[in-house]
Formats: sequence, structure tokens, C-alpha cells
Amino acid sequence: MVVKTRNVRAGPPRTGVALAGGGPLGGIYEVGALVALDEALCGLRLTECDAYVGVSAGAFFAAGLANGMTPREMHELFIETDRADDPFEPEVLMKPAFGEYAKRIAMLPPLFASAIANYVRGTNRRSVLESFLRLSQALPGGLFDSKPIRDYLQRLAAAPGHTDDFRDLKRKLYIVATDLDRSELVTFGAEGFDHVRISSAVEASAALPGFFPPVLIDGRYYVDGALQKTLHASAALRDGVRLLFAINPLVPFKADDPHPDVDIKSLAEGGFVTVMSQTIRSLIYSRMKVGMDRYRHEYPEADIVLFEPRRDDAMIFFTNVFSYADRRRLCEHAYQQTRADLRARASRLKPILARHGLSLNEAVLRDTSLTLLPPEDSSRCLGTALQELSDALARLEPALRAADGP
Repeated sequence: MVVKTRNVRAGPPRTGVALAGGGPLGGIYEVGALVALDEALCGLRLTECDAYVGVSAGAFFAAGLANGMTPREMHELFIETDRADDPFEPEVLMKPAFGEYAKRIAMLPPLFASAIANYVRGTNRRSVLESFLRLSQALPGGLFDSKPIRDYLQRLAAAPGHTDDFRDLKRKLYIVATDLDRSELVTFGAEGFDHVRISSAVEASAALPGFFPPVLIDGRYYVDGALQKTLHASAALRDGVRLLFAINPLVPFKADDPHPDVDIKSLAEGGFVTVMSQTIRSLIYSRMKVGMDRYRHEYPEADIVLFEPRRDDAMIFFTNVFSYADRRRLCEHAYQQTRADLRARASRLKPILARHGLSLNEAVLRDTSLTLLPPEDSSRCLGTALQELSDALARLEPALRAADGP
């Protein structure tokens, strides 16, 4: 999708990247798409843009780009984790929020005493039920601990050339979160919110309610930015960006036609998680379309080039994020799909990019041999797998001999 432009402002071109949310799956898709886009552009590297906007999962990678991390480097950190010195493992997202549990358990005695007192004073069934309803306050605000996210990003920021301070960045970075008590959008990195650590802002932007507890920053609680915005491209457009590359990995799945990789006839058969996933995707996607129309009217001088999966793409909907092989496969899929999208839209994109002094590297796009994992790395991974299999068989052999007896 391309939002058309009119009356492009004279002067040096200003470019930006906006990355939407989408959970771990969406983040994996964004990495593959970013690598493909970075390779295909002539005249610009994605680490050289003027402004970056990240919402929820997109905040991870917007922060990485703003810190000078290339899409390939992020691919190694988040996907090809066996090649990184300090890789990010999805399992850290599943660390129980023991501190939250303890805090809520400590609330039980006074809550229960208050409920009993209300029960004794109650004169009808309704008041009795209402008196015990306050025990729900003892339920945790989130099941898993988001602190490992902040800790990991702080370690990355400690590397030479990186920073955890918005004010030390060479380029603008905007991280979107939601103020829980006011239900208002907050843009970390903007004036008045640029003193907050980037790692804390990303933690807050990715704090999906129910999954992670709200994140406390400067006395206020924040949750997932996707509750308020899908892309929040206006943060970059207000900053003067006139060419914005946007990636939205969260689209509703079109399940009308049979899919070879899907073993259910209807999403209703997938149960609660599948139905809720489709519902959330539909709500967020429809809001994004409204937002894109608004950008067209409010920023007629800007071009927004949007990349997203096809509606019938089963892989982005059903991939198991905790499977290393599935993560690699999805990222490769996003990489190839984005390359195919660029080839299909080349005739429309060329004049738009040219207005900003850029072009497409058609030789790269035509090269069908390109993959995220180079052939030599594929061989290395195969060799590693074979070695692990050999080691496992070697450990198994004594046990088999013992089982056979003398």
C-alpha cells in the first residue's frame, strides 16, 4: 500500500521507519521484512533514517535501528541466536512474575476480611456477591515478568556506540505506550518524555495487559501502546519525515479457502486463543486503515509505503514462536514475501522513491538465490545438527548395551 504524495517540500529528503506491534510473531516478521527492504534500497540504509517510531513489538526494532543496529544484526540477535554472543531467547518472555504474585497474595488477608465484613452487613444476595467481588483485586496484573526485556535491552545499550538515552541518539526515536489510568497515548522520546530510559519505554510499550503487569515509570503505570495506536506514523510525519516506510505484521487471517498447513476448517475450531487472535487482529487492522486515510489528508506532502502480510498468509498466524526452526522459517518467509512485494510494486515505487533521491536495487530483487541464511551458514547448521545427533547416539549406545544385558 502506498499513500500518494503532493507538493513535496523542497530541501533534503527526510525519511523514517514506523513499526507496528504484533507480539513475538509480528516482531519476527518485521525483522525479515526489514532485511529485505534494507537490501533493496539504493541511496539509503535503514539505520540512516531521520526518525523511527515503534509500537509494542515494533518498539524493539525501532530502538535497534535508531541505535545503529542493522537489520542483519538484529536478525542474528533475535532469530539466528546460535550466531550471537548475547542472543534474545523468546523463553525469557515466559518468566513468571513472582514479584507480582507475591504482592497480590499479600493483599488477600485484608481483602478477605473486608469481604467478610461486607457479607455480614449484606441484606440481600446481590450485596453478598458484590462484597466478595473485591477479591478479584488479588488477581495479578500480568502473568509474566517484563523485567528481562528491560535487562536485555540495557545490556545491548551498554555496547560501544549504543545508548539507552533518547537524548544521546543521533536520530529521533519515538516509542508509543498507553497511560493506563488516563487511557491516553504517551510518546516516549518526545519532548517531556525523552528523559525516560529507552529500555524502560520499550518494556512499557510491549506490556500487553494480562500477559505482562503494567510498567511503572515516574509514578504512572503504562501498558501496550497498541491499545491506542497501530503505527502512530504521525509522530514521524510531524517531525518532518516525507518518506516513511511502515511495516504492519498484524492482519486478520482470511480462512475461507483451504490451506495445506492448516488442519482446521474454521478458526472457531481453534478455540479461545485462535478466536481472540483473529478478533484483536481485525480490530487493530481496521483502526490502522482509518489511520492511513487520515494521514493522507493531514500530511498530503508525505509518502507512506506500507508493507504487511497477505490476508491468506497462514504462516504468520499459526507459527510456533517458541520453536527455533519455526522462527527461522517465518523470518525467511517474511524476507522472501517482502522481496516479492517489492518486485510486484516496483513500477509504482520507482517514481515515489525517485522524488526522495532513492531507487530500487533491481539486481538484488531479481536475484532469486538470496536468502536470509547464506548457503555456507546452512551447511554449518547442518553440520552442527549432525554433530549433535552423533553425540546423542554416542550417549545412547551404553544405555542400549546395558538394556540388552550380557
